[in-house]
Amino acid sequence: MAKAKVNGVELNYKVTGSGIPLVLVHGHPFDHTMWYPQVVDFSDSYQVITPDLRGYGNSTLPPSADTKFEDYATDILQLLDYLNVDRFHLAGLSMGGQIIMEIFRQAPTRIRSLIFADTFAGLDTPEIKQGRYDTANRLENEGMNAYSDEVIYKMIRPEHVSSMPEVTKHVIKMMKGTSPAGAAAALRARAERINYLTKVLPQINVPTLVIVGREDEFTPVAKAEELKENLQNCKLVIIEDAGHMPNLEHPDHFNEAVSYFLESISNPPGTSL
Repeated sequence: MAKAKVNGVELNYKVTGSGIPLVLVHGHPFDHTMWYPQVVDFSDSYQVITPDLRGYGNSTLPPSADTKFEDYATDILQLLDYLNVDRFHLAGLSMGGQIIMEIFRQAPTRIRSLIFADTFAGLDTPEIKQGRYDTANRLENEGMNAYSDEVIYKMIRPEHVSSMPEVTKHVIKMMKGTSPAGAAAALRARAERINYLTKVLPQINVPTLVIVGREDEFTPVAKAEELKENLQNCKLVIIEDAGHMPNLEHPDHFNEAVSYFLESISNPPGTSL
């Protein structure tokens, strides 16, 4: 692992493999290790870059001042500047999917393709928005343990909590290892994000892939279909028998979909190798 000082924070990141850069942005309340099956598979063909978002993993929060949702994207763009990465493929899961929408808003010409996993673009309902603030307060007061034990049954399929013990252990470890202050800052920032459905999706002109677990409770299939309907050049893949984290629940199916998508961009139909 390495660290870089960017945008007023210290970002922890890992670079694996070589080739065209593929940047993977984790969700809440995780860290870069949620992508380990993807790093293993794709580092043979791509330079895979997996940062910890500010306040998550071993990345820091600024000592003062509120974090805005846009800051998460700016952090990553400045990290890529630091790494001398110009253009790149970009993937994000859940909150990470919304962050990559913001990265596109800030730097559209640098992005080769976008992969949205188990995410949505529109604004929260007033109830969900207030829930983010309530949860942020709870995490600061109580810590991550009880929250993690509760939401594991929505992060992955409830059946997988017992049938996939290694996945469960990994997800719980990430959640309980997250800084309550970092998680709270992200929840508050996310509550105030812009409407990417109307303000960003119509501007996206690069190939896009939307992936979702069939049984995702946080971002149901209908949200993935909404993304596809509002993107110009989009493919939708539904991973059966998966919840909110199909990249860990069924990494082979997830990686196959991503690999096919990326290869189709590099070698579109009708071209010769």
